[in-house]
Amino acid sequence: MYSRYYCVGSLCSLHLKNHRLQDECSMITKMFTVGTLFTNCYVVGCTETKEALIIDPGFETDLEAETVLKEIDQRKLQVRQIINTHGHHDHTAGNGIMKTLTGAPILIHEYDAPMLTDSTKNLSVLFGLRTASLPPANRMLHDGDVVQVGDIALRVLHTPGHSRGGISLLGAEAVFTGDTLFAGSIGRTDLPGSSYEEIMLSLKKLATLPDHMRVYPGHGPTSTIREEKRQNPFLQNFSTSPDTF
Repeated sequence: MYSRYYCVGSLCSLHLKNHRLQDECSMITKMFTVGTLFTNCYVVGCTETKEALIIDPGFETDLEAETVLKEIDQRKLQVRQIINTHGHHDHTAGNGIMKTLTGAPILIHEYDAPMLTDSTKNLSVLFGLRTASLPPANRMLHDGDVVQVGDIALRVLHTPGHSRGGISLLGAEAVFTGDTLFAGSIGRTDLPGSSYEEIMLSLKKLATLPDHMRVYPGHGPTSTIREEKRQNPFLQNFSTSPDTF
């Protein structure tokens, strides 16, 4: 059931080309900046079914967790999945408390899954961040998988470079890029497991997305693919793509 397609709620489809990404219902997107490294944590929900997922719960304090949970409660959302765009501690530190409070499974690319339970691999030791015993992944993600909550579907794009198992999550009008692409910059490639060559290939993949696509990065302000191809020095060598994907 979970080998290549993860579904919660209705309107499941095994064929991506016949499945409308994200836009079966209005999508709720709420961004919170959390943790020592100012990570963007996202609550993404479906207004129709009230099902939701959390992307990168990097909060390190109870107050930050309570702020996110308050938003979830006020919107009467049911968290069905927790997704990490990669395994670094600043994006995963809140996995444990969110899993405990919601019962939602943790999803991450298979290459970064070992980082969740290893404080050296997830860089919490390197950066002197508060370490905690984090739960392991419940499901492994792969390129091309579709994660769904309610009527919202997000396609998994494997975008390594900042980490070996980095992913982006693609909807109809937005892409969550983790630490692969920022507004005006990109993720670091001088860390263990990172690769400049790989992140450039990942950026080339992202540059083929429609220009209007909203970019929700792992740190910093939001942007669009159009703006990044115009102003981001790491994307300016990529040719302009048609407004389809």
